[in-house]
Amino acid sequence: MSIKNLDKVLKRVQKATRYSGGELNSVIKNPEDVKIRYAFAFPDTYEVGMSHLGMKILYHILNLRPDTYCERTFAPWIDMEEEMRKEGIPLFTNETHTPVKEFDFLGITLQYEMCYSNVLNMLSLAGIPLLSSERGEDDPFVNGGGPCSYNSEPLADFFDFFTMGEGEEVIGELMDAYIEWKESGGKRIDYLKRIAKIEGIYVPSLYDVTYNGDGTIKSMTPNCPEAKPKIKKRIIEDLDKVIYPDKLIVPFCDIVHDRANIEVFRGCIRGCRFCQAGMIYRPVREKSPDTLLNDACNLINSTGYEEMGLSSLSTSDYTELETLTDKLLNLTEKEKVSLSLPSLRVDNFSLDLMQRVQKVRKSGLTFAPEAGSQRMRDVINKNVSEEDLVNSATLAFEGGWNSVKLYFMIGLPYEEMEDIAGIARLAEKVVECYYNSEKTNKRRAVNVTLSVASFVPKPFTPFQWAPQDTMETLAEKQLFLKGEVRNRHIKYNYHQNDISVLEGVFARGDRKLGKVLLRAHSLGCKLDGWNECFNLELWKQAFSDCGIDMAFYTRERSYDEILPWDIVDIGVSTQFMKNENEKAKKAATTPNCREKCSGCGAAALCKTKKGCVCFE
Repeated sequence: MSIKNLDKVLKRVQKATRYSGGELNSVIKNPEDVKIRYAFAFPDTYEVGMSHLGMKILYHILNLRPDTYCERTFAPWIDMEEEMRKEGIPLFTNETHTPVKEFDFLGITLQYEMCYSNVLNMLSLAGIPLLSSERGEDDPFVNGGGPCSYNSEPLADFFDFFTMGEGEEVIGELMDAYIEWKESGGKRIDYLKRIAKIEGIYVPSLYDVTYNGDGTIKSMTPNCPEAKPKIKKRIIEDLDKVIYPDKLIVPFCDIVHDRANIEVFRGCIRGCRFCQAGMIYRPVREKSPDTLLNDACNLINSTGYEEMGLSSLSTSDYTELETLTDKLLNLTEKEKVSLSLPSLRVDNFSLDLMQRVQKVRKSGLTFAPEAGSQRMRDVINKNVSEEDLVNSATLAFEGGWNSVKLYFMIGLPYEEMEDIAGIARLAEKVVECYYNSEKTNKRRAVNVTLSVASFVPKPFTPFQWAPQDTMETLAEKQLFLKGEVRNRHIKYNYHQNDISVLEGVFARGDRKLGKVLLRAHSLGCKLDGWNECFNLELWKQAFSDCGIDMAFYTRERSYDEILPWDIVDIGVSTQFMKNENEKAKKAATTPNCREKCSGCGAAALCKTKKGCVCFE
């Protein structure tokens, strides 16, 4: 069923192409010819969602199946939601404008805790019962994935199941199980019990959670034989053999990352103690240069993009980077396509590499020292020095750049005010690099931008037990640093501390937060990742109405406490993370995986060892 009055509504809203569909390379099938209809939802705006590589990969894989049709849906912006509710238009998909409620699955990727209110709002717009316990036999199965699903407890009441880990293989197993279940004439609960046997699948309703008197978790126990005591994440061992899109949808409007992307490798060798991605995506697995060249050729030919991005956690750690860039440049220079790299490590910055990959178009440079003092960089195991940054900045400035962005964090565990003051001093030294060099063009002023985020403790990191600074403490630190920045060539940007604290609450939250989310939804909370939409007072009211103190979730945890995410096994041992936290207290570093194996345990996830790059 297509939506009535949609054409009229689209004429009354901003950026109608967010909702219209019909983009180049979007998939068109006859819904009557498939057995499964899958709505893939990104719980944020189109511009954000269409920049997400994981969505594009799974969209492509599902649509390769003749029996399945995957379509996309996104959180509507304020003006569109008002029109939809006024006209009685439910949440619909971009491809066929079919109401999401008519699909067999609603898959929602969870990239960021501040999208949780959007999840509930999208379910409400779709006409799907918010609570999984209230859904009937004809409602879609709501499943979640992405990094936030590793602690899915705050959302446990709203999802039928979650996928832990990488989805390229398990998504097909879920579809196969659905067809078998459908043909057997089973009930909704039968499908959930069937897929609970699949490695990497977590069905919250099949587990009972009890609490101690102090509010901490007493137990998380399976309530049926199909549910596993521990959910082991899924990984793709050989990335050269995994399906990668040969076409990407090309939006009509600008999106956040408006380029073609090739995924160079997964995992990270570095072991930064604050970084969740560096732990949950272990072990390191690389694609070969030939595979990546083939991916790049396909995307250039099928999209017409003028920029190609190299995607990974630390692209400069790719073992065959020089070979890869040589191969790619032979292709991209001819096609007038530029290459872009993410933020660069200051200890292995290559001016030659940057000049080669930016022959077509020159972009800005971004470095991530993360902390202002050497002590704090050792605490977080960043393993870079002030000298590394000074040398890299000097090389860049002498190579023709006159602007650089530096990423830092405040509110880190074991931090002192002197460490924060070091951020300003380090930025000043970068400015001095420019003016002290004889090879820079002094006719152009140098620009150094400080982008300073507030630290959020995340599950499955060595800092998962650490306390999080209060809003008041973070505000004090932000203002302190602002006073320390006195150089006119330095621009200082910082994030809202109230959003960071709320993010931390849900990052380490439990099932009790489900009622807070319900209350916040009823109060109108949505699009909380956008400053103009975020309303802290409504969130405070929701917590107060539910009798829940945010401080309970930002507090320090003990090693003995059962954590809401302990039911998941990411392959990295808890003992390893405890050891790393103890080393952080002493500002002791751990070498990267290529220098010395630290015995994190992730290598055991690779059964064949054919595609993994583990340094044990």
